[in-house]
Amino acid sequence: MSRLDSMLRRLSAQRDGLNWAADQVAGVAGDVLDLGLGNGRTYDHIREILPHRRIWVIDRVLQCHPSCEPPEEDFLMGEAAPMLAELGRRSDGIALAHYDLGRGIKDEDVAEAAKLSEDLAQVMVPGGMIVSGQPLVGFEQVTGPDSIAPDRYLFYRT
Repeated sequence: MSRLDSMLRRLSAQRDGLNWAADQVAGVAGDVLDLGLGNGRTYDHIREILPHRRIWVIDRVLQCHPSCEPPEEDFLMGEAAPMLAELGRRSDGIALAHYDLGRGIKDEDVAEAAKLSEDLAQVMVPGGMIVSGQPLVGFEQVTGPDSIAPDRYLFYRT
């Protein structure tokens, strides 16, 4: 599979997974978290599918497209672990989280996700969902939508 085809498959899975997860948490109270803003495409999509939820964003730097900048009060800039702790103090809880941290070095990305799993668990509400590109630990993994190949994206219920 070409890198272009792989990217298209990943982006489709991400979109389908977020749409599915948003439906899953329709009756769950809480905010939304985009962990890893990047250029802001995912954040922009979350704003569209969950317009009435507060969307928190955590990233090391703000370098997204100008149309995708989160409000200053919802953007926590810095390393993920201390920013998740700050989020725990500022939010009443997260109903849906999108985990998209990583540098593309699989072993390092998997280790970071495992390390951050406990911090992420501290901000999630019961019955919440996590959509993740990396395996997380300590959560109940669930099967996502049929349109997504197994292990392309991972889904967890809290």
